[in-house]
Amino acid sequence: MSSLASAGSTPNSSVRIHPTAVIHPKAELHETVQVGPYAVIGEHVRIGARTVVGAHVVIDGWTDIGEDNQIFPGAVLGTEPQDLKYSGAPSQLVIGKGNRIREFVTINRATNEGEATVVGDHNLLMAYVHVAHNCVIENQVVITNAVSLAGHIHIESQARIGGMVGLHQFTRVGRLAMVGAMSRVDRDVPPYMLVEGHPARIRGLNLVGLRRAKGMEGSLAALRQAYRLLYRSGLPLEKALQTLRESLRSEGGSSIFSLQGKELVDETGSLLHLLQFLEDSLSQPQRRGPLPALRRSREEDDL
Repeated sequence: MSSLASAGSTPNSSVRIHPTAVIHPKAELHETVQVGPYAVIGEHVRIGARTVVGAHVVIDGWTDIGEDNQIFPGAVLGTEPQDLKYSGAPSQLVIGKGNRIREFVTINRATNEGEATVVGDHNLLMAYVHVAHNCVIENQVVITNAVSLAGHIHIESQARIGGMVGLHQFTRVGRLAMVGAMSRVDRDVPPYMLVEGHPARIRGLNLVGLRRAKGMEGSLAALRQAYRLLYRSGLPLEKALQTLRESLRSEGGSSIFSLQGKELVDETGSLLHLLQFLEDSLSQPQRRGPLPALRRSREEDDL
């Protein structure tokens, strides 16, 4: 990255910075970065190639932004965490590449020195999303308008979160899960599940997301059977997880799920990921445990 000493640029400059933008002389911007009117960029900020910073955006703190991001007007990134424990530490916000951060999104940096709030690659954060300190958002995640993430939340890749959802601190949302709009999420959302409600409850598999996801066709039948075991067998979840683990074996790079004389192939390792997610959710002291399933008849399940 090349350091810019001023906010101005000449008509022939490859760096397109509006003359009203305020950029600290020590901020590091790649020569292809664009900065819109009245944007403010702080001393410790680094911005990668081809990233576009819209009008009235504020980027502060120890914030590192990768390539090909589009940051829309009014977003505020890398400011101090809304945490009473914060004591001024030089904590970080790290944003990957190819993200779209829409209007008035706020993303706080972490609380303590050596920690970071992290946004991965190719995510879409729609208008008015709030991402609190120490959150981790992996890759290809879509977070819809006005969602609020409390501190220390982890969103796995390809998850979808509907509008106006509130998520409790320290919760996780698993890979390819879907959270319905206006839900209250106070516990972990297991991978591949569809959850909705106030409080949120598991409604079934996220079949739409699984069918759209590239390469998941080879795991869908096994995931359906695992869902029935975990949430419709009547077993306590801990016992169902033990049965699931005992029913899995590796063979030729795939997992084989054997239950009641039936063998199903999981080509993507999704069952093992689901199993490990749930076991971690139940065993780790900082976790709040997984969401339960809504009580309903088998005929009502979206399977």
